[in-house]
Amino acid sequence: MRGFGELEAVVMDRLWSRAGKTTVREVFEELRQQREIAYTTVMSTMDNLHRKGWLSRQRNGKAFSYWPVHTREEYSARLMRDALDGGGDPGLVLTHFLEQISDEESATLRTALQRLTSTLDVE
Repeated sequence: MRGFGELEAVVMDRLWSRAGKTTVREVFEELRQQREIAYTTVMSTMDNLHRKGWLSRQRNGKAFSYWPVHTREEYSARLMRDALDGGGDPGLVLTHFLEQISDEESATLRTALQRLTSTLDVE
């Protein structure tokens, strides 16, 4: 899996920040306040994200409403998985990653591992 392109990332960020369904028009109106962009560019980007499986959509009259298929956290986890798979020795990749995280992130990771371990022990 590749990461999103620049505009795809901006669009996904908008959709993840919203609760529920969003139209192309709503995303376009937000984006055009910060950059010069065409409605058709936003529409094509959202259609591409739909075809790639990142967005679901439902027709409402002539327009579609879109919503994310995966959460921001699921996307980040997929990127991390890809980095682990494509980076050579997984042990070294993890070591380099762990050297870069903060104490707070380290504590969060420990908690997640403990939770996962206790869940697996129950099964």
